[in-house]
Amino acid sequence: MPDIDPLPPQTHALPVKQRQERGRALRERCRRGAHADWSMASRDPIDILIEQDRMRLPELVPLRYARMKASPFAFLRGSAKAMATDLATTPSNGLLVQAAGDCHCLNFGGFATPERRLSFDINDFDETAVAPWEWDVKRLAASFVVATLQEFDKAMSVDLAETVARAYREQIAAIAAAPILETWYRVLELDGSKVAESIGLDPTLVDKADRELKHRPMLIDIAHSGGAAPRLQDKLPDLYHAKTDEAADFVLGVEGMLEQYKQSLIPERRVLVERYRFTDAAYKVVGVGSVGTLCGVALMVSGDGETLQLQFKEADASVLEAFGRPSPYGNHGERVVRGQRLLQAASDILLGFGVGPRGKDFYVRQLRDAKIKPVLDDLPARNFRRYARTCGEVLARAHARSADAVMLSAYLGKGPTFDQAIGQFALAYARQTESDHAALVDAIKAGRLPAAAQDS
Repeated sequence: MPDIDPLPPQTHALPVKQRQERGRALRERCRRGAHADWSMASRDPIDILIEQDRMRLPELVPLRYARMKASPFAFLRGSAKAMATDLATTPSNGLLVQAAGDCHCLNFGGFATPERRLSFDINDFDETAVAPWEWDVKRLAASFVVATLQEFDKAMSVDLAETVARAYREQIAAIAAAPILETWYRVLELDGSKVAESIGLDPTLVDKADRELKHRPMLIDIAHSGGAAPRLQDKLPDLYHAKTDEAADFVLGVEGMLEQYKQSLIPERRVLVERYRFTDAAYKVVGVGSVGTLCGVALMVSGDGETLQLQFKEADASVLEAFGRPSPYGNHGERVVRGQRLLQAASDILLGFGVGPRGKDFYVRQLRDAKIKPVLDDLPARNFRRYARTCGEVLARAHARSADAVMLSAYLGKGPTFDQAIGQFALAYARQTESDHAALVDAIKAGRLPAAAQDS
């Protein structure tokens, strides 16, 4: 692999005043108001989608487009590559971070920390890479506008985008004024219904996950047959076993991946995984953007019949890499794992990587560890504002683990200039997304793209 630094440049050892001066000087390179700039793109979004299809399982491509067809927001979720293409043309002040890459409002949520506490954080890292910090902020803000244009008036949707930017700016300022080590101990814990409500989440979801966490080590929602050699039970279209003629190769691929995966873990966690033996594996369809990539579940069982379900997800090159720094890792699963551990306040203790079925790169994690998925349908405006504020704060905390918050805060300043610019960009990009979604619908009607008759 080329000699590429896997981390953004670090400037924290310089005097604070010098870092502040550097941050303010970045305004000459990129005015804060310039972040509002967006004109309708001339590229064809369908060409970008078709190019990605070459790397996906052909039998799942129609399902991908059926899900993306549902709404402009569904299109946005499934078209990270199209937006990355667009973001690469927008103004940037040059500061790099470990970016999440696919930072939209449904890629945040609650899950259990290694200390068995519920926390709220970013929860999708398939596209993580070193890239400009603005790209995550703009995608997150635009996602709130796209998700709410049919629910609220334009002013309210723009207010949500500005809320994201303002929360990001203010949190970066708070981190800049705090000791460096404190950044690494910041975790947003969901330790009660009041906290859940304060960030816009449904308290009943948090209460349920908390109860499950206290009674069981994991919240498992995939059925299996039980017994000494349990088998996963198919649940179409989301969970299914490999066809008979490819089943043996699939299982061998999973077994080989699990051996490499164990070696990617630190010793005390490898010991834990080795207390289980592999008994079955099946394909699993996940999300919108990941539909068509090779994802699956490996079922493990201990000697006393306790089961462990591991999810393995194909890791291809990040959509950001074509427009920035290439990955320094030989396995894109390792790219995802390293990026997740850098961005997340607390990560799954069983997070690892390996090469598996069809020679593809994978990362591996526990299938479902007390996961809380935000429900945004029919969310009141007040809760949406709280949720937008929280996502902006969490993104700032994640970026500050790899970026210089002092420099970034000095650039952003104390006024609303940046916030308003992001609001304008988000509204303009929502129109872009609506246009791209219409192009998708037309392409399906014309037979240029396949789509499942229905997504049942």
